[in-house]
Amino acid sequence: QVQLVESGGGLVQPGGSLRLTCIPSGYIFGINEMGWYRQAPGNQRELVATITSGGSTNYADSVKGRFTISRDNAKNTLYLQMSSLKPEDTAVYYCNADIFLLDGTLRVYWGRGTQVTISS
Repeated sequence: QVQLVESGGGLVQPGGSLRLTCIPSGYIFGINEMGWYRQAPGNQRELVATITSGGSTNYADSVKGRFTISRDNAKNTLYLQMSSLKPEDTAVYYCNADIFLLDGTLRVYWGRGTQVTISS
């Protein structure tokens, strides 16, 4: 069974930095697009950033210039480097991946999320 496990969340002061990591586990043939989404209390889940297997990236306007998404294809690992953090970045951050299974099917998987809290 494929799972995505996020780590790296925590409590940080405004202006600080955090790096999130997402590691898939299970029988994976390959991974297409991966991404980070977030959901703040009372809000809908929103896109933060995505990255293709070739390294093309896309960011929400609210995080451009502050967040950097990257991936290590050899390790199937996804990262999100967050800097200049603001209180409005407070949310649960979810990893997302389009994964090719061994039977050739493509399925979308979500992690359980990691809490990021920005507060002084």
